[in-house]
Amino acid sequence: MTPETTAPDPGEAPAPGMKWIPGGTFAMGSEKHYPEEKPVGPVAVDGFWMDETTVTNEQYQTFVEATGYVTVAEKPPDPAMYPGADPAMLVPGSITFNQPRAPVAMDNPMAWSWTPGACWRHPLGPGSDLTGREQHPVTQISFEDADAYAHWAGKKLPTEAQWERAGRGDLEGAEFAWGDEIAPDGQERMNRWIGEFPWKFRPRPGGPRKPGTVAVKATSRTRSASMK
Repeated sequence: MTPETTAPDPGEAPAPGMKWIPGGTFAMGSEKHYPEEKPVGPVAVDGFWMDETTVTNEQYQTFVEATGYVTVAEKPPDPAMYPGADPAMLVPGSITFNQPRAPVAMDNPMAWSWTPGACWRHPLGPGSDLTGREQHPVTQISFEDADAYAHWAGKKLPTEAQWERAGRGDLEGAEFAWGDEIAPDGQERMNRWIGEFPWKFRPRPGGPRKPGTVAVKATSRTRSASMK
């Protein structure tokens, strides 16, 4: 997240855990991936402060305990927005990943399912909790929920241009924030699916042992250990 106001001079960080992202003009977008990322064009942004990591479960819990906030997934859906829906489905919940046992088309909905009781407290459904996931990014959060947290923290959500400027790591035209190789020297630099999505995950040395989130700031070694 970024602070509510951005100083023209970086100076001292407005809050702990924030990094200064220099302003400038960069090539935003991509010609290699999704159609909505085209065309690549020059975009200018002013310098800004941004949180060093995504919001963790621990941070979001602090917010909820301080405010009593209830997320979208913890509220029953409005029947008026889903005419004809099965009333049994109109309960608090969210979408969770349901790994199929055989290949399916990428757009096949069977890889995801509506799970009553799934929310940020129970990210994989009622049988899950945040034990061991305190430093993992908070999930099952809507834009409304993220915006509420940002306002409580005295910050705001970054724009798309700010997010991409920060994510590029000042490498113009590179595929990733560290360069063009997805796993330099065989070392994973990000948490990603390895194998045939969404049905077969093939762990390898230096990579995660199973799909799922990992702690913020995790290295390839700690990422693997946190997913055992």
